[in-house]
Amino acid sequence: LTFGLYNASINVTHFIIGGFDTLSRPIAVGVVILIIYLLAVVANMINIMFIISDKRLHKPMYLLICNLAVVDIVYTSSSSPTMIGVLLAGVNTISYVACLIQMCVFNLGTSMESFVLAFMALDRFIAIIYPFQYQSYLTNTRVLVLTFIMWFVAWCFVFYMPATVVPLPHCSSRLKYSFCDFAAVIRTTCVNPEKYFNEVSIAAFFIFFFTFVFICLSYCGILLFVKLSSNNEKKKMGSTLVSHLICVIVHYCPAFVRIMFTRVGVVLTLEERQGLLIGAVLGPCLVNPFVYCLRTKEIKQKLFKIFKKFNTSD
Repeated sequence: LTFGLYNASINVTHFIIGGFDTLSRPIAVGVVILIIYLLAVVANMINIMFIISDKRLHKPMYLLICNLAVVDIVYTSSSSPTMIGVLLAGVNTISYVACLIQMCVFNLGTSMESFVLAFMALDRFIAIIYPFQYQSYLTNTRVLVLTFIMWFVAWCFVFYMPATVVPLPHCSSRLKYSFCDFAAVIRTTCVNPEKYFNEVSIAAFFIFFFTFVFICLSYCGILLFVKLSSNNEKKKMGSTLVSHLICVIVHYCPAFVRIMFTRVGVVLTLEERQGLLIGAVLGPCLVNPFVYCLRTKEIKQKLFKIFKKFNTSD
């Protein structure tokens, strides 16, 4: 970096969040985000408590559901409180350190969501293709070890971002986005951001598409096996896959929509891009816990028992 860049730079202690400046109904949007955020956190907390408190649910599949719930809470909490603060309380500033932490946690959540869904696809693949060897292949210990490795790999990817941003001089303290995403923060620096976008894009591409291809291959293997199975077995397999498939669609769709629009030359406005980004954060975190609550027999039965107790006590 040249001395000229440092001379033109400013000392940034806080960032101004300007992503919602052009919004016509900030209160209404803020209330919607607040409701979705609270529902997502409560629903995921309930799933975690159910699984931890019931020893019968201490199995690989439920450990993965529990991990997904933790990821969802981390992911949505990385950005939602900031957006709610801007829209409902008018607090549109965030400290430099808090912004870097938010950037890390947000990207950690994005990476982990992909990793966990890929791991869950592997779990379903083994459960359907090798049902008798399932318990010996996927033990609780192996699931916990692989989960730890996933968190470690995700942290390694995320660590690159603050390591890149911190040494760079800043020429602006205004963020064009609704929270501290890497793209928003790097645009406040005095350097050409393209190089840094490309570096992060390569890593993000690897995580996003590697996990997606892995999920697709798992489903292809399952579909080939299903063709040779009886109708009764097909129904059972279908019901176990539907929950996971819904979660995969909700997580990957917003990103594919953005990529598709970019490829066909459709230029999205800042508001449209932000809408897709907010949807990509809030959508999975709200849908995932309800999908697994309503479609997993053991969790559903536990819920019904609790509601029954409340009704009888009344």
